[in-house]
Amino acid sequence: MTTAAPSSPAGTRPGEGLTVALFATCANDAMFPNTPKAVTTLLERLGVKVTFPQKQTCCGQAFTNSGYFDETIPLVRNFVNTFSDYDYIVAPSGSCVGSVRDQHTMLAEHAGDSGLRREAADIASRTYDISEFLIDVLGTVDVGAYFPHKVTYHPTCHSVRMAKVGDRPMRLLQAVSGITVLELEDADRCCGFGGTFSMKNPDVSVAMAADKARHVADTGAEYLVAGDNLCLLNISGVLGRNNAGIRPVHLAEILASTEEAQFTPGSSRASREGVRK
Repeated sequence: MTTAAPSSPAGTRPGEGLTVALFATCANDAMFPNTPKAVTTLLERLGVKVTFPQKQTCCGQAFTNSGYFDETIPLVRNFVNTFSDYDYIVAPSGSCVGSVRDQHTMLAEHAGDSGLRREAADIASRTYDISEFLIDVLGTVDVGAYFPHKVTYHPTCHSVRMAKVGDRPMRLLQAVSGITVLELEDADRCCGFGGTFSMKNPDVSVAMAADKARHVADTGAEYLVAGDNLCLLNISGVLGRNNAGIRPVHLAEILASTEEAQFTPGSSRASREGVRK
């Protein structure tokens, strides 16, 4: 996942000549539409042409994690058919990118379909979390963002352990003009969401979220940043009940913010605020 695009001539934008397919993810499409919009704004600012394949659906992770392998196979086939013509597939979710990379080939093997497995592996090699695409493909860390606020960053479990984004999100954040990035204690600890884990083990999940929210509040940050909106939803629920005054924001929305068009939390966080209440 480190094949960079050809270098751009001096004075041009790093993404000139590239086309990506935006994999919005079902959660973002349903609840957090401003996040994929931010990805589009960011990439287009860098010269990338962004397309949105209309036939995309869920990656199937929730079904897979619950053991419904047979029921997930049609979703894998649809993902392959929908994105097969694109050189780059970009998503604002380390969790869903991790599922495409780690689970789709396994599901194809379960189905005994060697052709689907080859296609799924090929698609997986072209699927990137937004932080990976910016650094590994465009070769860009400073994307021209402006965000004059104090933030702390939560590295979500799947982004670290499945997608393996490493320190890329933090490098991108630290290059944002005006930002102050505050260290989060036990940052690598799970927030307790874990998809269906939070439903099957609510008491444990709530306790884990409370620990995470306490550490977030202790930083004194204005914003909590992550690369997966459902983890932000989980943590911000506790922060909201505690009246911590800390707003959740997806990494892509900070990177899309500029001095001329600054991020405003109101409308883009409406669905998250509604769920929290």
